[in-house]
Amino acid sequence: MENSCDRFTPEEKAAGKSLFAEPVSFVLSVANLSQLPISELEEIAFSGRSNVGKSSLINTLFNQKKLAKTSSTPGRTQQLNYFNLNNKLHIVDLPGYGYAEAPEKLVKQWQDLIFNYLRGRVNLRRVFLLIDSRHGLKKSDKEVMDMLDKAAVTYQIILTKADKISSKALNAQENALRAEIKKHAAAYNEIIATSSEKNIGIDDLRAEIAKLI
Repeated sequence: MENSCDRFTPEEKAAGKSLFAEPVSFVLSVANLSQLPISELEEIAFSGRSNVGKSSLINTLFNQKKLAKTSSTPGRTQQLNYFNLNNKLHIVDLPGYGYAEAPEKLVKQWQDLIFNYLRGRVNLRRVFLLIDSRHGLKKSDKEVMDMLDKAAVTYQIILTKADKISSKALNAQENALRAEIKKHAAAYNEIIATSSEKNIGIDDLRAEIAKLI
């Protein structure tokens, strides 16, 4: 499988690679809105179902192994985790959703926290919504897309684990997602397929993020 996305120039990919080679540090975990950092930095956020590979993708973007905590236990990320990329960008790791064994009360708290964050964060440039390429959109993913539409936050679908399926199956998933995207006002129309394990699409995602700041 090729790591190709011809809408990015070599210069844009180089800019993305350079950006993510800069120092990054963990800032804080946010459990309620009063803890949100006061900052003029642009923000991007990563959202996705529990076990979609979100922490692995964040670590791969920065070419680190332990920046974002990974776990064999789905639903470990239960707060908004903030990272500072050399005072140029805040990256926010949102709580995973769709974890069936999480208590209903806790799920509701996560949903309220995320929605209130989304609609009130004026410097949030984009949410990257991660979808497992093997499974496609689930009900909970569509619910999050509706929530992002309601919050009027631009979001972009990122397919994860693209190395785990055939090129034909990946193309089918992308076509299905494009059809779904047309139904959502806040959805960005470009999809990036990635694999943290094989480094597929990582330079493209870096380039996309670099264009936002």
